[in-house]
Amino acid sequence: MHKTYLLVINGKPEGPFSLEELKLAGIEANDFVRSAEMPDYKEAHEVEELRDFFGFNRQALIPQYFGSFDQRLLAAALDWFMVGGACVLIIFAISLFIDDKEAKLTVAFGLLAMVPLIKFVYQVMMESSAKQATLGKMILAIKVCDMQGEKISTARSLGRNLAKLLSVFTLFIGYLVIFFNKRQQGLHDMVAGTLVMKDRLF
Repeated sequence: MHKTYLLVINGKPEGPFSLEELKLAGIEANDFVRSAEMPDYKEAHEVEELRDFFGFNRQALIPQYFGSFDQRLLAAALDWFMVGGACVLIIFAISLFIDDKEAKLTVAFGLLAMVPLIKFVYQVMMESSAKQATLGKMILAIKVCDMQGEKISTARSLGRNLAKLLSVFTLFIGYLVIFFNKRQQGLHDMVAGTLVMKDRLF
């Protein structure tokens, strides 16, 4: 069974329409649509079902909406909280099976020391996944993409996250430059050729 879609007509969402009704409405590749399962509106050519049905070609998108400094900061804080919290739970679970106090402390401090590395790997994998975002970024509805709005490779995600060290070593000036460019790129974004994009809103 095909989905139904809201269609933006003259700036206002109308519908929902079936695929046949969209055809009668004269839908074009650049019209904005949204199904019940979609978190935000997309251009019709971005939706696989609509491309297949109407024969639209997938077009390269030029990102126009960017994640702000405060959104990115809050997303990072959420990620630290979630990764750190998961590690604490693991430490607690392991400690239940260890009687020796010194061994418990060794395990606890060893795993806590690995939190930055775990978070680094988590960021690299999540930002190069189909979601293009860590859990914190998903909550804030922002994602990492290349300059055309497409998903980045694992290699580019690795380079982007390594380049964050430059932002830290420049006394965090590499993060503050987000305030001073239209695309709100940090130094690490400039080095990796990436953007932090947020969903379009109506």
